[in-house]
Amino acid sequence: MSNRLPAMFIADSSGLDFLNSVATPVDTPVDWINDGDGLIDWLDQARFVPSDELDATRARALPGELDKVADQARALREWFRGFVVEHAGRPLTAKALHELGPLNSLLARDESFRQIAPRHEEGGGGLALQRMRHWRSPESLLLPIGEALAKFVCDEDFSHVKACEGHNCTMLFADHTRRRARRWCAMAICGNRAKQAAHRSRLKSRQ
Repeated sequence: MSNRLPAMFIADSSGLDFLNSVATPVDTPVDWINDGDGLIDWLDQARFVPSDELDATRARALPGELDKVADQARALREWFRGFVVEHAGRPLTAKALHELGPLNSLLARDESFRQIAPRHEEGGGGLALQRMRHWRSPESLLLPIGEALAKFVCDEDFSHVKACEGHNCTMLFADHTRRRARRWCAMAICGNRAKQAAHRSRLKSRQ
């Protein structure tokens, strides 16, 4: 049984949630994909890969193979973090395309296809055209990550990408609130800590 902390999905964007798979939400840095088992756990929690496919991939993997894929995932994460930080705060333009070669190279390796399958919605019968993917090797686990990053690049307004204002917090998020007034990764974590700090400061100033 894993002793890892549950991953945090607070970014309102699956692409940014991947960047937040390493973070310092409460003083101590946590890397949820620090090895192959961590990568499998994170992908399962993120629902990027069906659980049965993750189990099958884990069973087929050679010793150390998943750790190497986790290495690649972390390298992809830090490369994409640099891209996001560079462009956050303003709309992304087509001029950024030349920087996205590593991501397009990953997407080119995909083996996805469409297939008629049972409809999964609650109360729904019938059939639906669903997207499927061949999971031929452990490296295939990087493909849904690449897809999430690509969707983020193409669909998200980079003007709304923010960093949490919490002390030492490294979380990123997409601010989709109506007034674009979000400041914290989560009120239960950094928001409450900021409120407590402000309260202590007010009490101290009255003394």
